[in-house]
Amino acid sequence: MEIISEFAASLRDYVPFLFATALIAVGLWAANYVLLVRRKDLGAEAQRPRQIAMLVLTALGLFVLLLIVPMSDSTRGSVLSLIGLVLTGVIALSSTSFVSNVMAGLMLRGIKSFGAGDFIGIGEKFGRVTERGLLHTEIQTEDRSLTTFPNFYLVSNPVHVVRRSGTVISTTVSLGYDLDRVHVEKLLIQAAESAGLTDPFVRILSLGDYSVTYQICGHYLEIRRLFTARSDLQKMVFDTLHAGGLEIVSPSFMNQRQLSPESKVIPKKRRGGDEAGVLQDEAPEDLIFDKAEEAEEIERAKAVLAGLRQDLHELNKKRKDAEEAEHAGLDHKITLLEAEVRDMEATLEPAKPAEDPK
Repeated sequence: MEIISEFAASLRDYVPFLFATALIAVGLWAANYVLLVRRKDLGAEAQRPRQIAMLVLTALGLFVLLLIVPMSDSTRGSVLSLIGLVLTGVIALSSTSFVSNVMAGLMLRGIKSFGAGDFIGIGEKFGRVTERGLLHTEIQTEDRSLTTFPNFYLVSNPVHVVRRSGTVISTTVSLGYDLDRVHVEKLLIQAAESAGLTDPFVRILSLGDYSVTYQICGHYLEIRRLFTARSDLQKMVFDTLHAGGLEIVSPSFMNQRQLSPESKVIPKKRRGGDEAGVLQDEAPEDLIFDKAEEAEEIERAKAVLAGLRQDLHELNKKRKDAEEAEHAGLDHKITLLEAEVRDMEATLEPAKPAEDPK
């Protein structure tokens, strides 16, 4: 009986600890369900603050359990000292890369050199921004793959950003010295205009031993079709020069069939008498940069929603200061604006995945 009494007495000492453990476990499970499990449709950047909050709650729960667990003060002090040493070592080992990437991410957000949907070039990679996280930046390249860069790498290396207002695209072609320069430049400008470029101009890059290297440039406004525009420009240069009677070969051109000096290496005209190529209507960028397009649309919608909320706040403030005779008109405007805010919030709300039928 004495042993049972001692066991019951020691068990009573652990009752508060067991009760607190069960309570904290239920609370952490509920927090995990609300923050993460229920919102699996959120992207990586939207989930990050929820994951950090869950990590903080878990650490707090473990700390509370450590404080209430039945043990002597000296033992508890030793355990706390050990945990402090372990945390200090972990932070010391990981802080270099972690802190540098966090600071780089904050700096990139502060200078706002690029945003979601922008074309950027980093080293040999070129694509559109899909995500800007606190630790990394993700771009979608021309083969539709996703590449992730640590933010510290972005602030340590040059980043080429294509301006949203348009960019200059160009291509080069090497032609022989026997061709008239003025005639060549006219045809190249015609090709650039046919490809949809504005303010075209021609530069001579080099006078080689066997050929002259021309560069045709032009301003292109619709940067979403950047890759298509570059391809279209080269198509039009090819077709326009051939249609103008100029062969795109240098004097060092050699062929294993004999040609007379009057022969020209130009493809035969197409049936129907078309002298110029047809530019493709469907842009492959719609398939290549699908995630980047979605990210850009979300950023634009968030900016519009922020503006609507600001307008709604100003209207509510104005109504408080207005006279009673003006309330009816202001209430009508507020109602319309609230409807717009709700519609925009519904647009930004991620679509929940459909449940599989059982």
